Amino acid sequence: MDEPLRVGLVGAGPWARNIHAPGLADHPATRLSAVYTRRVEAGRELARAYDAEVCTDLDELLGQVDAVAFAVPPSVQAEQAIRAAEAGKHLILEKPVAADVAGAERLADAVDRAGVVSLVMLTLRYATATRDWLAGLAASGGWRGGGVRWLSGALLDGDYAASPWRQEDGGTLADVGPHAFDLLDAALGRIERVRSAHRGPNDLWHVVFQHEEGPLSAATLSLRMPLRPTVVDVAVYGEHGYRTLGRKEGGAGRSYTAMLDDFAAMADTGTTSHPCDVHRGLHLQRLLESARSLAS
Repeated sequence: MDEPLRVGLVGAGPWARNIHAPGLADHPATRLSAVYTRRVEAGRELARAYDAEVCTDLDELLGQVDAVAFAVPPSVQAEQAIRAAEAGKHLILEKPVAADVAGAERLADAVDRAGVVSLVMLTLRYATATRDWLAGLAASGGWRGGGVRWLSGALLDGDYAASPWRQEDGGTLADVGPHAFDLLDAALGRIERVRSAHRGPNDLWHVVFQHEEGPLSAATLSLRMPLRPTVVDVAVYGEHGYRTLGRKEGGAGRSYTAMLDDFAAMADTGTTSHPCDVHRGLHLQRLLESARSLAS
């Protein structure tokens, strides 16, 4: 690229400050150009740290950038990202991409009509270890089933415990469900349907999936378990034995950089299709809604 992509950041919470802002500022193909958040002082402080413009509304930000990265609640993201796509801006989206399937469908349609790049920050999918693991699974084949365990106390204490949408609206399912469901889907083939879902004490979810090619898989998830460090493990089994994937602490920044590598290359070449684009977000949104419906 002749010039770095000018990226505007919407949001100034912990994830925006810890991952989005430094990632965008440090990557050679992007520049953090502008920040907008409804919390004016927080936006001003974040923008000042990176010599970016602070904007008073979304339209002002859209007038200054080539792309927009969102770090806001799902219900806010969907509507603002639609406006950004309609303005011709490429999108870096958080998961889940919307508060419901209808919002995700509108967003995917807007992205398609505009022909812009969209990537969802499914953190583990961009890690080199995950990409290598998935490539190995695809090369050997013959996998019959698998599962994910994602257990932590992240909503009991820490940077994200005060997040209203996580505590009041989405909880464990919305926060880590997309990551877990995405990994099972990528490892074992597209998830055809949610066979069962149960939500117990401590926001503990047990979800069972049917994949298109026959495998069954299961996800056990909670962000309200008094565990430290977080337990994240993915496993598959079949004709070639048992293979596992874990998560290394502190890898989110490296994954964000890898995501930006893909994002910049797509913008440069006019490519709009990617395994983690907005349509992936829509697929995961449908799985979330199905699980929530079966558990209610």
